[in-house]
Amino acid sequence: MANLHYEQKMKNLLLLVGQQGASDLHLAVGRYPTLRIDGRLVPMSQEGLLTPADTIGLSDVILDEKSKQELHDEEQVDFSYNFEDKARFRTNIFFQKGFVSITMRFVNNRIRGLEELDMPTALYGFTQYTQGLVLVTGPVGHGKSTTLAALIDYVNRTQDKHIITIEDPIEYVYAQDRCIVNQREVGKDAKTFPQALHAVFREDANIVLLGELRDLDTISTAMTAAETGHLIFATLHTNDSAQTVDRITDVFPAHQQNQIRSQLANVLLGVVSQRLVPKIGGGRVPAVEIMIKNNAVENLIRENKSYQIDSVIETSLKDGMVSLDRALSDLVQRGLVDVNDAFHYAKNKEYMQMLLNHHQGD
Repeated sequence: MANLHYEQKMKNLLLLVGQQGASDLHLAVGRYPTLRIDGRLVPMSQEGLLTPADTIGLSDVILDEKSKQELHDEEQVDFSYNFEDKARFRTNIFFQKGFVSITMRFVNNRIRGLEELDMPTALYGFTQYTQGLVLVTGPVGHGKSTTLAALIDYVNRTQDKHIITIEDPIEYVYAQDRCIVNQREVGKDAKTFPQALHAVFREDANIVLLGELRDLDTISTAMTAAETGHLIFATLHTNDSAQTVDRITDVFPAHQQNQIRSQLANVLLGVVSQRLVPKIGGGRVPAVEIMIKNNAVENLIRENKSYQIDSVIETSLKDGMVSLDRALSDLVQRGLVDVNDAFHYAKNKEYMQMLLNHHQGD
């Protein structure tokens, strides 16, 4: 039974996350409870340093019996925590140096559209396909899940489809609208990621949202599903479109790679790579690279020339493609992002400088 003192303390900390507009809460022994606000860690020094008893007490408040057992057996556990039906947190509890540590990511209950997220609304175009693979990439904590939620919610409101999500754990909860939405949480509703994905073939799904393409089996099955009448949305921790193509190919043994390139060239519809960049005046704003597969991209993937994809993106502005550096220079020109912050995220600093100079010369 959780201690009342810790119940109140956890409640106060989670309320603080909402009040401060934080994305994450970190609880580690020997540190103050810490919030991540606009990408920066902010210690709550008024709270006092956490002791080993504190992190155990706080973890007891949010763990059910099954999760406690998993933490004991695996030395880490992932789950989603519903706080008083007001807010949800994607939670990871783990051991470090023998102590319990807790990380909680705030998940906005209200799913925001691309417009509200300051994302290019051209991305809604990906929802019009009946089959293929759409990947949203970028570093951890840069809004990939939020972008995918906006796309899934858009389908839910505008089309009549069967959507299955396979997540570990579930983040955004979709209200049934025009679509049937079945959300499966690995560990609760399905034993493993690959098992849940294999089952999709028998579940009459139109659209499948995968939390993450993480291993050979998942990637291979996702590509087969994308070939056989399913529209697959997934995330990958890569930095851009070219790296995404290489990462998928490199997961496979060398003798399979040509065949995988050919399959990927067929099924890939596009790659969206995003960064959340500090915004002038506070908050963060997305800079987004968009690669939409055309004949040139398809041939480059097939011929193992992914390093040339950047130049195709750069010369295909009229087709809706945007490079990360162009997106960053656009944010600077709109007065949303400081030029130094933009350079920090730029892939090719000289090229971005040229784009900025060109604009100043207009």
